[in-house]
Amino acid sequence: MVKPVVKDALILMQKSVPATKADMYDACDLIDTLGAHSHECVGMAANMIGVLKRIIAVNDGGEIMVMFNPEILKKEGEYEAEEGCLSLSGKRKAVRYTTVKVKYRDERFKTQVKSFSGFTAQIIQHEMDHLEGILI
Repeated sequence: MVKPVVKDALILMQKSVPATKADMYDACDLIDTLGAHSHECVGMAANMIGVLKRIIAVNDGGEIMVMFNPEILKKEGEYEAEEGCLSLSGKRKAVRYTTVKVKYRDERFKTQVKSFSGFTAQIIQHEMDHLEGILI
């Protein structure tokens, strides 16, 4: 189900708690909401739809991937990016890395470890900041 996008900084600044298998419906809502905003958004964290769980959805080259409890294990190639956000107006500078190695649980809640680079890595880092309550 497509959910309204949260724009309240007080909600967005709260840290998310670990997701469980019981949060699959929230992940589906996150994917649906990202799909509905695909013309202006390439990733979303669950807090952007009012769910304070560690779930992100990322458009990885046209395929939407969901990650439960993502954790960056390694990062390389620091650079400064300027990013916008569907939940906030304007653009902000952020330190990002060209390559990140991420451990997460997939849609079957199976543990995965995968490296991402380029724009996909940047999206993942942006959404993971949301999980920490960092406003981008």
